[in-house]
Amino acid sequence: MYDLAGKRVYVAGHRGMVGSALIRRLSNENCEVVTVSRTDLDLLDQAAVRAWFIREKPDAVFLAAAKVGGILANDTYPADFLYDNLMIEANVIEASHRAGVGKLMFLGSSCIYPKFASQPIMENSLLSGALEPTNEWYAIAKIAGIKLAQAYRRQHGHDYISAMPTNLYGPGDNYDLRGSHVLPALIRKAHEAKLAGRSGIEIWGTGTPRREFLHVDDLADACVFLMQCYSEDEHVNVGSGEDVTILELAEMVMNVVGLDGAVSCDRSKPDGTPRKLMDAGKLRALGWAPRIDLRDGVARAYSDFLEMGETARGMAVA
Repeated sequence: MYDLAGKRVYVAGHRGMVGSALIRRLSNENCEVVTVSRTDLDLLDQAAVRAWFIREKPDAVFLAAAKVGGILANDTYPADFLYDNLMIEANVIEASHRAGVGKLMFLGSSCIYPKFASQPIMENSLLSGALEPTNEWYAIAKIAGIKLAQAYRRQHGHDYISAMPTNLYGPGDNYDLRGSHVLPALIRKAHEAKLAGRSGIEIWGTGTPRREFLHVDDLADACVFLMQCYSEDEHVNVGSGEDVTILELAEMVMNVVGLDGAVSCDRSKPDGTPRKLMDAGKLRALGWAPRIDLRDGVARAYSDFLEMGETARGMAVA
């Protein structure tokens, strides 16, 4: 058991969706949460990161900082997704080693798994097949992060662990259609269609791929749980254990937003991985389960979307 009470806990990426959720969750743990803005510390700058760690001396680290985006962003900026994520994780993990950090959690992504992995995907499916080409750059960087955590554990005896979340959504999500993931993109599309008086929305691909979703506050709770209770070499899947088709998801979003009409499919666009459902049995066996079901979570996400306002999203909200 790793007790967070009284510890200085650094959340890397605290302004992002995952980092913000971790900040909210850690407020219940009687620990000192340490953050630093991007303007004051560039995580791509190795020397600056090392100096900051030596000066601030965090006891524990949640490594949630990353360059993230959907299929379009990954496909358009492969060099940025590979280089930036490699540098962020390498700099933070090495600096943690040098500064004597007691425990570190690296946060990855379900895209680390092969495109045609057996479903539901178990942790040992890693590196068992080819990746999905549309996001392989990001996936390769995240796989490297897992291996870094394992390598520092094996060589230096550090208590570094990794958690692999499924598709996330919730407060602080990115609703920019040029770089957002599927669920926030659907929320924005449905809302804009409703404002414009249109019926229905268009989605990429056939609508048949199946995806699993987890509310980011459930993820944060799982991360704190694992930080306290887990200390092994293998990464841990964090998911809801249930999946839906993209078409079913689009229809659910339209229902929440209050938009009538049908969903049309742009079959000229890629589907991505046919199915991606993670096996969360390992985490369940440790004693953790999610609390927020998808329909309720989508409703919460839409409320957050409305609260963000025009400036945050670059669009008008009625």
